Amino acid sequence: MIPAAFEYYGPETVDEALALLREHSDAKVLAGGQSLMPALRLRLAAPESIVDLGKIGELRGVRDDGDALVIGAMTPHSVVQHDPLVREHARLISLATATVGDPQIRHRGTFGGSLAHADPAADLPAVAVALDASFVIAGADGRRTVPAADFFQGVFSTALAEDELLIEVRVPKYTGWGAHYEKFNRVAQGWSIVSVAAAVRLDGDTIAEARVGLGNMGATPVRATAVEQALVGQPATADAVRAAAARAADGTSPVSDADGDADYRRHLATVLTRRAVLAAAGTA
Repeated sequence: MIPAAFEYYGPETVDEALALLREHSDAKVLAGGQSLMPALRLRLAAPESIVDLGKIGELRGVRDDGDALVIGAMTPHSVVQHDPLVREHARLISLATATVGDPQIRHRGTFGGSLAHADPAADLPAVAVALDASFVIAGADGRRTVPAADFFQGVFSTALAEDELLIEVRVPKYTGWGAHYEKFNRVAQGWSIVSVAAAVRLDGDTIAEARVGLGNMGATPVRATAVEQALVGQPATADAVRAAAARAADGTSPVSDADGDADYRRHLATVLTRRAVLAAAGTA
C-alpha cells in the first residue's frame, strides 16, 4: 500500500528538528524507520509531516565519558554492535544488538529509535533497564536526563513528549563483567516471546553483583530484582543459579496472546534467566 501524502523535513541540527516538532504538532520522527515505514505503508500511521533525523551528525557515534559510555540516538545497531568501547565496557549491549532483526535491519535501524519506539518485545529496552542506563532528552526548555526505569511507561509509550527528542543514552561501565543475552522466538528474526539480559560480576567463584532485565514480561521491561538479590553472595554454580532464577517471574505481568499464555511466559522467563546468568558467569 502507498503511504498517505506527507511533508518531509530533513533538519541538520537538533535545534532545527525541535523547532519543526513545535511547529508541526502532528509530525512523526524518522530515525532508522524500521518501525515507522511499515506503519506508513499499512496506513496505521498517516502523519501530515515527517521529521527525518538522518542528517544530524551530532546524534551519531559512541564516546567514552569517564565512568560511562555515551551512545548517540542515531547510531546504527551495526555500529553499536561492533564498537570496541561497547564490547569492552558494556558487552551486554553488543550481544543484544547482534540479535536485532537481520543485517539489513541492523544497518538501517538505530539504537535510539528502537528504545524510543518502546516495543515490549524489542531487544534493547530490557538491556537498558538491566544496565541502569539513562536517557538524555532535548526539548524547548533544554535537556533533561531520565533513568531507564522511568523512561518506559507502557506499550509504545515513553517519557518523551511530542515535541522532544531522545539525544543520547548514557550507560555506566561494566568493565570485566560477564554478560549474556537470551531470547526465545518461534522464527528467525521474529519478535521475542520472552527475553533476558544478564550481566554478572564475580569475586573469585562467588557472584558479587548481578543485573537482570526481562523483555516482554509486561507492558514495560522489568528489572528482575528478586533474582539479583538471590544471586549475590552465591557460588556461580548451576544449582545456585537455578534456585535464584526460579524467582524470575516475581512482580511481572505477562500477557496471553497467540504466541503463548501468561503461564508459558513465566516458565520461559525462569528457563531463560537460568541460561543467561550461567552463560554470563562463564564469561566473567
